[in-house]
Amino acid sequence: MASNDTRPPPLDLSHHLSRSTRSREASSIKQFYKYFTIPGIGQLAGGLPNNYYFPFDTLEAKVARPDRWHPTPNRPVDPPSTTEDGLANLSLGALSSPLNQPQSAITVPHTSDQKNPIKKIDLSTALQYGTAQGYPPLYYFIRQFTQQHLHPNCPYKGGPEVILTNGNTDGFSKVLQALTNEWSEEKDWLRDREGLLVEEFCYMNAIGAARPRGLNIVPVGIDDEGMRAEGKGGLRDVLEHWDTKKGKRPHLMYTVTMGQNPTSGVLSLQRRRELYSLCSEYDIIIVEDDPYWYLQFPTATSINTTTESHPSNQSFNPDVQMFANAEPRPAHWKSSGYAFLDSLVPSSINIDTEGRVIRLDTFSKTVAPGCRLGWISAQPNLVERILRISETSTQQPSGFVQSLIAELVLGPDHEGLQKTTSKNGKGGKGAVAEGEGWKADGWVRWLEGLRGNYERRMHNMSTILENGKYLVKSGRRGSLTADAEEDEWAVVEKTQIYSFDWPVGGMFIWLRIAFENHPLFKVYEKHEEGPARLAKALWVFWTTKPYLVLVSPGAIFSPTPEIRDRDGWRYFRLCFAAINEEDLGPTSKRLVDGANAFFRIKDKKVIEGLLDEDSEALEARSQGMEDMAQMMGPC
Repeated sequence: MASNDTRPPPLDLSHHLSRSTRSREASSIKQFYKYFTIPGIGQLAGGLPNNYYFPFDTLEAKVARPDRWHPTPNRPVDPPSTTEDGLANLSLGALSSPLNQPQSAITVPHTSDQKNPIKKIDLSTALQYGTAQGYPPLYYFIRQFTQQHLHPNCPYKGGPEVILTNGNTDGFSKVLQALTNEWSEEKDWLRDREGLLVEEFCYMNAIGAARPRGLNIVPVGIDDEGMRAEGKGGLRDVLEHWDTKKGKRPHLMYTVTMGQNPTSGVLSLQRRRELYSLCSEYDIIIVEDDPYWYLQFPTATSINTTTESHPSNQSFNPDVQMFANAEPRPAHWKSSGYAFLDSLVPSSINIDTEGRVIRLDTFSKTVAPGCRLGWISAQPNLVERILRISETSTQQPSGFVQSLIAELVLGPDHEGLQKTTSKNGKGGKGAVAEGEGWKADGWVRWLEGLRGNYERRMHNMSTILENGKYLVKSGRRGSLTADAEEDEWAVVEKTQIYSFDWPVGGMFIWLRIAFENHPLFKVYEKHEEGPARLAKALWVFWTTKPYLVLVSPGAIFSPTPEIRDRDGWRYFRLCFAAINEEDLGPTSKRLVDGANAFFRIKDKKVIEGLLDEDSEALEARSQGMEDMAQMMGPC
């Protein structure tokens, strides 16, 4: 960053560091690594194996062109577009055969003659021990992309520093180590117990990482955007009325702000400011886990703001981009350089005046989960402490993966972020020459295409669900006119069986089942398990023929038993991302048919039969639900 940077430095938040993290020192052997690249130096210091003994001579792959998938518009469209630039006329099936699409070949050589370490991509360096910060070419690309394009309006001096991780699960684990002390009921005072603020429904692996450390899990109320700042159960209410008998007031927040998992909400910039103000007042560090940040759906914005599910929302304007729909862009803000990125609601790093936001990013949803590659963005002092944790734990992500991703985005010319298109703000050029890297232009174009495909999937499933959310019972009635047939059909009853908001972001639909409208609801209100037993029966019913649909029960996203028992059982999370394209529509229709059929059951014996039949299989399915929690959501 240039020396004329006049932004104020971030706050010193070292008082939040855990005891073990405060005492960490730089790895003595890692300090030698900066000398390894000095030309002609005889390297006798490190315990590195000889790179010519690696059994890999090259690493090669056929990869997609960045323009493989067709984008959707950046602006909300009301009604959703039926042109080729929109949704309806694009065949999902035609887009789902990647092997029929143009490809490029990339090769990571064994040894490159490139002398510059931030441009040198080869197996000799990538497969060797390296710095915990990350493989230099990829680290510098991500750092520059993060500072200049993802968070160009970070208000503190120098902007965020980055460190590569083995995905967001690894990143969050290191953040917990850095900022929380373990607590044990057997040996520690209750007054010393630390807490973690989370959404009322949240990603279950985050809870799974925090709870074994003895952290007090503190839920905060949510709405269709995500975490609430105000109102009963909102952040202010939780903090102002904190009961010290539960331990320390939490100083750490975990939140998924874009495509919230499981509810799919996207926090507006105004809401971010409200939450940030409270976190500043109460000295809270925000961990922003956002694997779905690029999956923000303008078409859902237009639909949700013009339907009965949002009667109070009168702010929809189809002539402005989604970001501006939430709040007009501040006049002094810099552009990211890309219309697509500018159209998205930005990260809270862009309003982080004090350096209290830690952002978790991952390649799991943009490349593949098996990469186990991501990065943390935060103020430099916090990243330095996390770096010390990495040096004595994971050290660095896989060299195979880092070199492949580096070669994909940088290419053999290794020129990083050099632009290849005119400055028209329209993003990447799309197709690239054989053997040439994507660069930043191509990376953004790839993200645009992915958003387009997932938005079409979302629209497909949501349309089917929208058309089936009422159970319609018909009967015959006498005609009101003498000329009409006596036995004319007429609708006599219409019962809502579920409701949902069209996802504004992410990969999920959060389905609320109207169990209170089920014929047996009052019967099960008297059952010792309560109406939750009906929910369990519906989950089983969906897995039986002819429906054969597996969904995630809302209970597993409940951070506390109280929320699970009060509301969690009412919900199911549906993922429209993973299923094969040709199966998405039929599976969604079977889910709707199954819900309709379940609401026609009036005999309690049928429900009990579902739950009692093959109890061993049911127990196995329940175990499968718990195992499924390890696979679903951000990583």
